[in-house]
Amino acid sequence: MSVSSIDLQIMWNRLIAVVEEQATTLIRTAFSTSVREAGDLSAGLFDRQGRMMAQAVTGTPGHVNAMAESVTHFTREIGAQNIFEGDVFITNDPWMGTGHLHDITVVTPIFRKGTHIGFFACTAHVVDIGGRGFGPDAGEVYEEGLLIPITKFAEKGQVSALLIQMIRANVRTPDQTVGDMYSLAACNEAGNRRLQDMMDEFAIDDLDALSEFIMDSSRRATLRAIANVPAGSYESSMTVDGYEAPVHLQVRLTVEGDRLLADFDGTSGMSKFGVNCPEVYTRAYACYALKCAIAPEVPNNTGSLEPFRITAPEGCILAARRPAPVSVRHVLGHLVPDVVMGALHQAMTNTVPAEGASALWNIQISARPSSPDSDLPNREVLMFNSGGTGARPTLDGMSATAFPSGVSTMSVEVTEQVGPITVWRKDLREGSGGAGSFRGGLGQTIEIEPRQGYDLFFNAMFDRIDHPARGRDGGGSGGNGSVELSDGTRLKGKGRQKIAENQRLVLRLPGGGGYGDPSKRNRELVRADLEAGYITSEQARDDYGLKD
Repeated sequence: MSVSSIDLQIMWNRLIAVVEEQATTLIRTAFSTSVREAGDLSAGLFDRQGRMMAQAVTGTPGHVNAMAESVTHFTREIGAQNIFEGDVFITNDPWMGTGHLHDITVVTPIFRKGTHIGFFACTAHVVDIGGRGFGPDAGEVYEEGLLIPITKFAEKGQVSALLIQMIRANVRTPDQTVGDMYSLAACNEAGNRRLQDMMDEFAIDDLDALSEFIMDSSRRATLRAIANVPAGSYESSMTVDGYEAPVHLQVRLTVEGDRLLADFDGTSGMSKFGVNCPEVYTRAYACYALKCAIAPEVPNNTGSLEPFRITAPEGCILAARRPAPVSVRHVLGHLVPDVVMGALHQAMTNTVPAEGASALWNIQISARPSSPDSDLPNREVLMFNSGGTGARPTLDGMSATAFPSGVSTMSVEVTEQVGPITVWRKDLREGSGGAGSFRGGLGQTIEIEPRQGYDLFFNAMFDRIDHPARGRDGGGSGGNGSVELSDGTRLKGKGRQKIAENQRLVLRLPGGGGYGDPSKRNRELVRADLEAGYITSEQARDDYGLKD
């Protein structure tokens, strides 16, 4: 039976509902708050060749676009002759998955009438995978936790008891970590059930024609969009905090007709610590920045990603070699779109935002009893927090919003239920948005204290402390971030540190850069910002010239 292009388009649209149900199943069944509350995950459908046909809207670009590459690694490593109905594959290999050990990718081959027709895949961040814990202090990936090579979580429906036993023996939260793995497998199965229903409805037994339609349509649409970008070579650079030394990020965009290359030659070499970024994660966020600006209406799949070529010199901090430590690779990875957009701004004025806080201010907390004689249990707590985004050409930046990752912040109430901490303060940080005709988004101020009987050991993985987000076209820089105790003691922006009982940790998250000349900002908007507490009276006078 031949399928019309109209039917193919309808099925393409239906796939979005299929993968959204897949992602929703993961959110509803996940054990980790990073998945359940923050949406730090991805879900998608892939054809027999491992090409991504559709992705769930719920999820992060780093997970989704990296997963678009990782499924091809599964097909190669497992081998077509070893793929059986009822199989479930798994890995958290940073160079085969999404860049660090805390992200577990699960791939499930799908069959119809006994024939292999494609894959469902999903990724989620688990709170603990052993080793030093989620933080940047390791010197090699071996210290960062348990690496699961591409292997079978289940074969022909039988879960590997040995694999589960090894995982449970190597993590601090065995029930939670293993539970999340079962949730990943369940979400793929939910997607498969919905897909089979759709295929019954349209009376098709394979995905080949639909996949080719999606790939071809998306590729051609993206190539047309790239052809509209003025030809030329555009360079941008940015300095960020790094760990032991500032990091220089450098990119050159070359546009020739429908060809676009982003080359990160000139970027700093690898760090001794876990801020290194495998190239798969760099490609994921570089592609995201390019696609947002150039072809935002084209659905995200392998066809729409293929035209963007991303390269980085092997051994630079954005193309780290094994066995480099990579645990907090998101810090550099989330800053990649800022430097890419800096180059794009030269080609496409009035299109991209100013720089933002960008990198999440994640905090991993290990709560330990203050007394060695205490029978209080150990606890692991993960919080996702966001600074302000950069102002846009026609709009203010968004406050306390995660861009480019798109994850949500866990609620204070849920976080306090998970571990023995009290969050005394969590509010927008006055004056942290960069001045401009459009103001940068605000960061936030957060105060955390251990509950009685506990000390907290937290892994800092923060940036934009020494190098704030820069404004664009005359806009001012966003506010610097800071990390300190409530008594004023300054702490490091990265690394494991202690908060003793009766002390409070104070985080002041950075704001986004402003866009355009501040003197041209609408006076009523300045007054409204002042009244709302977004800016100080000194800023209203000094940055915006408001005299009344």
